[in-house]
Amino acid sequence: MTIDDWSVFCKYNHRVRSIEILSPGHSINADFWVILGCPPFSLPLLPNLTSLSWNLDSRTFSYIRLFVTKGLMTLNISASRAISSPRRPYVQSILSCIPPLCPSLSHIHVQGLSSNMYIALQPWSHLSSATIDDIPDADILHLANLPSLRMLRLGLRRTPIAVETQRLLRHPAFSALQELSVESYCLAPLDVFFKSLSITPKILSFTITVNMDSLRTRIPVSMTHICNACSHSVLEHLHVRVTSTDDDDDDDDDDGDDDDDFSILTNAAAFQPLYAFNNLRKLDILTNYDVQLDDITLFQMAKAWPLLEEFAIIGGHHQSTRITANALAVLLQHCPHLNMVSVEVDWSAVDKPDVSPDIPYQGPPHNNLSYANFAFSRIRHTAGVAAFLSTIAPKLEYVFAWDHTRWTEVNRLVKTFSSIRDRDGRMMADAGRVAGSDVRVSAEDDPEDDPGMERGRWMIRDMHIMDHLSASYQPYYEWLHYGGRKTGALLSI
Repeated sequence: MTIDDWSVFCKYNHRVRSIEILSPGHSINADFWVILGCPPFSLPLLPNLTSLSWNLDSRTFSYIRLFVTKGLMTLNISASRAISSPRRPYVQSILSCIPPLCPSLSHIHVQGLSSNMYIALQPWSHLSSATIDDIPDADILHLANLPSLRMLRLGLRRTPIAVETQRLLRHPAFSALQELSVESYCLAPLDVFFKSLSITPKILSFTITVNMDSLRTRIPVSMTHICNACSHSVLEHLHVRVTSTDDDDDDDDDDGDDDDDFSILTNAAAFQPLYAFNNLRKLDILTNYDVQLDDITLFQMAKAWPLLEEFAIIGGHHQSTRITANALAVLLQHCPHLNMVSVEVDWSAVDKPDVSPDIPYQGPPHNNLSYANFAFSRIRHTAGVAAFLSTIAPKLEYVFAWDHTRWTEVNRLVKTFSSIRDRDGRMMADAGRVAGSDVRVSAEDDPEDDPGMERGRWMIRDMHIMDHLSASYQPYYEWLHYGGRKTGALLSI
């Protein structure tokens, strides 16, 4: 680059506030990086840079020092694959040089570092968010004492934190923390970590990747430690991920007798410690092991978490479903704010070719639920299921399950049945207002004010709707239009 080129560069370099260099070795010629490393002015190249993202995999990682500024607020360092052993000292030397160059950093996110590689956090005393894999005890203690830390995502080492670290964490720690996410490959480090804490986050996430033997007896204990560590009245969002090791996946492929192995996670004893979180708004539990819930457990959850807005428990694809359609209705009845539900359901009570007026639900409709994911739930008769869903949740906008063909039809029919019910409700309300009025309606008045004319228009619309419904669905339409109002058992009009 000539002096003129650098002059043009200097006209614009102060405008850049954020830059991402994810794969610089592949997109920029190596010679160009050498040129950038010798500017005719003092570093950094971008003096007003406040956000920097860089990939550790690149052979040009050393050039990150050209961009680090004293005013840098956000630094993201990631590695999409493990750093080879010969390159680790080289990369570690660069990581050690970064903290003094950006003393004002508020957000540090380092992911994918190989074992025994780290970036020292002690120079940064104003961090408000941090993401650190394989975090050492010294960094845990440093973060625990930061009064500004609001969000923390950390990966625990396989060895539990030291006894002295546990003792120090029992003092007031993470005082301002509102969001905590923990990942562990063993239950023991997770248990020791939470057993040492007393925190008040609003959002808590933890991911466990373990083998089956560790899960059989330890999950209820882990849930208890987590519950004891967090303020019951403050926590609003709880996200749980439990994934298997590769060995468990291989065993599952070879042996089909593992269906009940994961029941320890999903029975009442495993979930019961979480019932203490009485302010819970979002619950999200996802695992590739089998999940076996029943109506009693779901009822206990509904009673424990009446403020729920999102509820999701999804397990492996060959689980045995014990939650009935009636229990789903009970969940909605006890959680009036629920707008999203993801759970597998046994639809046998309503999965029938004919709709019965004795369908097992007589409560008011739930008007907040808009999204439902029924995972691996299987059905045969779409109209019966759709009629039930449109009754308990008439505002449903999207219904999904892995059996796409039938559930796509359910999604369409729920909207159709709900619109019919809404229409009839408006018609009856209008007729009631006219019947209760002292004003006489004459044939010469505006047809808009004539209930007979109004009824005639609805009949014409009925004919148009019937034309668009196949013959197999017309009995459901007639049942929605007349039978529900006669029996009062299903429809709330």
